[in-house]
Amino acid sequence: MVMVILSILLSISSGPAPKAKNVLGTELQSCCIDPISGYYRDGYCNTGVNDYGVHTVCAIMTQEFLAYTSSCGNDLSTPKPAYGFPGLKPGDGWCLCVSRWKEAMDKGIAPSVILEGCHEKSLNVVSLEDLQKHEYKNVDF
Repeated sequence: MVMVILSILLSISSGPAPKAKNVLGTELQSCCIDPISGYYRDGYCNTGVNDYGVHTVCAIMTQEFLAYTSSCGNDLSTPKPAYGFPGLKPGDGWCLCVSRWKEAMDKGIAPSVILEGCHEKSLNVVSLEDLQKHEYKNVDF
């Protein structure tokens, strides 16, 4: 019982969890809220132990990428109302699996990315330089 109370007190006194960082080393920014994106469906490309796909790349969808990912078995264009998923269209932001983004990059069809919205864990798979080469420029933070 004493250990439980100590654990609760420590979690309260330690304050809020630190904010996630993006690939630039600053605070992670929202990727997309319409449609709501992110593994946790909070608009951020956060990741955690249960996110086996590592949805950490904040990308702007293109028709070419949507066709490619569908051909790989992940149809992001078709609405799935039962899951509250409207389907994506070109121009939509979305938190992609970093490995799928890298596959697309290697094929020359990677969508642009919003660096401020890409979680720092993306750098375990792709380089900052590669992400910077695909930076989406029309963002205001």
